[in-house]
This record gives sequence, C-alpha cells and structure tokens, in this order.
Amino acid sequence: MATAADSKPVSVEAKPAGSATATLSVFSNGPYTPKPITVKTSSHCFNSSPSPPPKPLFIVFPDNQGKYNVILFFPGTSVSNTSYSKLFDHLASHGYIVVSPQLYNLMPPKGNKEVDAAAEVINWLPKGLQSHLPENVVADLNYSALMGHSRGGLTAFALAQGYATNPPLGLKFSALVGVDPVAGIPYFHSELHPRILDYESFNFSIPVTVIGTGLGGLAKCVVPCAPEKENHQQFFNRCTSSDRAHFDATYYGHMDVLDDCPPDLKSLAISKCMCTNGTLPRQPLRQCVGGIAVAFLRAYLDSEGDDFKTILADPSVAPITLGQVEFIPAPSS
Repeated sequence: MATAADSKPVSVEAKPAGSATATLSVFSNGPYTPKPITVKTSSHCFNSSPSPPPKPLFIVFPDNQGKYNVILFFPGTSVSNTSYSKLFDHLASHGYIVVSPQLYNLMPPKGNKEVDAAAEVINWLPKGLQSHLPENVVADLNYSALMGHSRGGLTAFALAQGYATNPPLGLKFSALVGVDPVAGIPYFHSELHPRILDYESFNFSIPVTVIGTGLGGLAKCVVPCAPEKENHQQFFNRCTSSDRAHFDATYYGHMDVLDDCPPDLKSLAISKCMCTNGTLPRQPLRQCVGGIAVAFLRAYLDSEGDDFKTILADPSVAPITLGQVEFIPAPSS
C-alpha cells in the first residue's frame, strides 16, 4: 500500500477554521452523481433479484460508468442506515460505492451476534452486490474499506480484529475508518466478548483513520453516548501495528454526523435527544468526515496521498475546527 504521510509521527495543533487560503476539493461534492437504492432481504412479486442479501441494504453509488471501490458502512446504535444519506452522497460523489446493512431494527443483539450478521453480509458481497447495480457500474472488491459510526465503528473494528467466527470472513479489507467509535455501554447490550478494549494492541495492520467528536463524552441523559474510557481515543491508541491517523471534531457531538432530519422517528429522536449535540450546522461536519475519509482512502487504496498529507500538515483546510491531529506510521518490520 502507498504511504500516506512521512515516516515520522505527525502531531499538529489545529489552526482556526477558515484560516487556510483554500479548502481541498475532497471536502466539497465530487464529480460523480450519487444514486441511492434500497435492497430488501427476500424476493417479492415485483423483485426479480436473483441474489437477495441476508440483511436489508442501503446502497449509494456513483451513477456514472466506471469501476469503484466499496465502503461497507455500519450505522450507530439503533440508527437507520438511511440516516446517513448526506454523508453517503458525499462519499459516492467522489467515486465510492457505499453499502450500509441494517443489521437489526430496534435493540442491538447481545454478544457477538451483530458481528456475525455483518460477516454474512460481507460474504454475500462477491456473489450478490453486482446484481443490484447497473451494468456499467462495477464494484471493485479487491480494495474495500470498513467504516462505521458509534456502535457501528465497534463492529468495523471487531471485524478487522477477527471477531467474526460464525461465519468467518471470506473477504479481506484494505482500510478502516472509525467515526466516533464506542466500545460499549453494558446496559445497552453493546459489549463484545471479549471486550474489544481488553486488547492492549489490535492484531491487524491495515491502515486506520479515527474521527472523534469533542462533545461525545458529555452526558445529556443518564450517561455520555461516547464515554471517555470507551471512545475514539481508546481505539486509536490500540492500532499499534497500523498506519493510524486521529482527528477530533472539537465542537460537535456524537450524533451530529447524521442527516439534519433523519427519515424515521426513532433515528430522529436518537439524533436530537439522546446525546449532547453541538450548536453549529451539521453539514460542515459531514463534509469534514467525508473529506477525511476520501483523502485517506485515496492515499491507501489508490496511492494518491497528497490531500491526506495536506490535512495532516494543516488541519485548517478542513471546513470545521479540528482538535489535535495525529499520525503515527506502522512500526518498521
């Protein structure tokens, strides 16, 4: 894989938002037209799909002829996959096919069942994804990425860490993006067995970018949505075998990456009422998360690292204020 930054650790204090002379194009909509589709789990009278997925899918792809890398995105706790439509549009507009499974509807399953359900979807992709895309839009699964928000970030890390055993993964991933990942809150059935943070160091070596929020650790109801001992910093610290980058959206909350008005009542309530939210508009955060993800994936999937290097060296090019930005390369073998 291409190296995204210099071989020494990079740690840059954020400059005030807007102080840069120009914003990178990765933070704006890309040249492709995003198109969303939903795919149900079984064939219906008017559905001639030969290969339905094991879980419902929300897919956003570039509606332009071409071959595109795939991002598998896992939503947060009890949040619908369609609640991230604006973020998915941003990613697809830059040439990625985003596949987001709805692994459960209300309360998350206990233990590792969610990870195994995710593995079923992943193993379906090589045989089933292409049948749901236009003929001129080709999914390239040779270099795919895991991505997830909140509990979905935990699922993404768990897959990389090898938690999926029933079934085991049949597809390799080349990069991982965690959006304010949370390791678990016991009474929400959100902990894995063993707990993922019981590992002092993760055993995978794929490159990782972690994007946290500054307000995620503040409680609005009973407990914070992203407690400090379970949050993004803890995941980043354990990626000791990987090229790893860490960003912190200082003035935003845990659910601010969602659409302004999620389409279903449950997700809307979670988005607005359960977690501490920032007071700034959400769109710049989505642009920032999408832009960082695009720059990171270009660096490691396409060997085009200039934009990612620029963000690491000068975080003020981002559309929001970023806290301390870190990059630590993988140890030399």
